[in-house]
Amino acid sequence: MNLTETQTPPERPVEAAFETLQTLEREIARVIAGQPILIRRLLTGLFAAIPYSYTRSESRAGCGHVLLEGVPGVAKTLTVTTLAHAISAKFQRIQLTPDMLPADIVGTRIYDAATATFRIEKGPIFTNLLLADEINRATPKTQSALLEAMQERQVTLSDTTFRLDDPFWVLATQNPVEQEGVYPLPEAQLDRFSMMLRVDYPGADDELQMLRVKSIHVELERQLAPAAVAQIRDLIRDRVHVDDRIRQYIVLIGRATRAPAEVGLASLAEVLTLGISPRSYQHVLALARVTAFQHGRAYVLPEDVKEIFYDAARHRIVRSIRAQTENIDADAILRDVLSAVPIP
Repeated sequence: MNLTETQTPPERPVEAAFETLQTLEREIARVIAGQPILIRRLLTGLFAAIPYSYTRSESRAGCGHVLLEGVPGVAKTLTVTTLAHAISAKFQRIQLTPDMLPADIVGTRIYDAATATFRIEKGPIFTNLLLADEINRATPKTQSALLEAMQERQVTLSDTTFRLDDPFWVLATQNPVEQEGVYPLPEAQLDRFSMMLRVDYPGADDELQMLRVKSIHVELERQLAPAAVAQIRDLIRDRVHVDDRIRQYIVLIGRATRAPAEVGLASLAEVLTLGISPRSYQHVLALARVTAFQHGRAYVLPEDVKEIFYDAARHRIVRSIRAQTENIDADAILRDVLSAVPIP
């Protein structure tokens, strides 16, 4: 069932939303073979209600931004463009390079000689879905141009602040193999991403299936209007119940990454320099809600938190020099933490 802006609300909105998510997965998988986890996690980020602003009258929430890490040729960009088409979203792609300036992303103020006035020329960031390809190739100055948009969902140009459309969703890619001409993202910017997904090679059978699929003949159906994305996101936030013990569990896990000795993991103090931030708790909670919904439940279980925790935390912890030298992976550290923290 397609949800569009012109349709009347369904009588059973929860069932309709669940069916829409299932249909989106199947539709994208027609083009992207062998990456079911990637597709599901992207949809998790799209429909997660990440709080980003609080006022006296309302609290605002937006999509969970996603960082995709993988070698070239594993369909990172193709998956994003396919998803953008499936939800009828305005889509912009930026190929980041060292010579790119912040104005190339957010826009700038231009003098109009005909009217003797300045006008605002908006950049590609004014869209629904922004793909920042090879984000670690841009200089820190250019990378920082995304910070305000990702956190506050607004852009300030000169003395004017523009609210971005809802949904506004940043998907960035980076190549973990490249070591020359790259600028690693600072911790403050990594923390703006709800998830970092590692995109691996598909299996042999999936690679064979990719060769059989005639992508040029696949006609994707638009399953969702952008306005419906926000509706489903809010529905999942409001309808999926979270017991207070789940919140307590998230806090216990988060604190264990900062003080592992408290859960009997004193040895991890030598490989962990920085644990996850309190802000990331909100991200884990929102992502766990969507994960539970994708499993057909209206309540969150500890298994939902565990399922999403690696993707939500691996880019937020900082490994020590010893851990990097000994090639101790972030996921291995998080696995030890999850094993040691009891479920309340």
